[in-house]
Amino acid sequence: QVQLVESGGGLVQPGGSLRLSCAASGFNFSHYPMSWVRQAPGKGLEWISGIDSGGGSASYQDFVKGRFAISRDNIKNTADLQMNSLKPEDTAIYYCNIGHVWGPGTQVTVSP
Repeated sequence: QVQLVESGGGLVQPGGSLRLSCAASGFNFSHYPMSWVRQAPGKGLEWISGIDSGGGSASYQDFVKGRFAISRDNIKNTADLQMNSLKPEDTAIYYCNIGHVWGPGTQVTVSP
């Protein structure tokens, strides 16, 4: 069964950090680039970061550059998103995505 499952979300104060993880199963994870996408309350899906299949090249939306870092481990079939200096506007459900496969998402809330 092809599956992505996110974890690591939660409530954090502004300026804090969280590390999200995405666990992949049921397919050859190492063959595919992957992305992190988020959806803020009342808004559409927003791509924030991506990484190539080998983990050697990453890209970011401008509004997370310098604050977020994407990585992957093709042995463990996982991908992480380290989020630092979080802001209230980072509040959203965060999804990992590979092609047409999506995880259920993990909620990140940034609030005093």
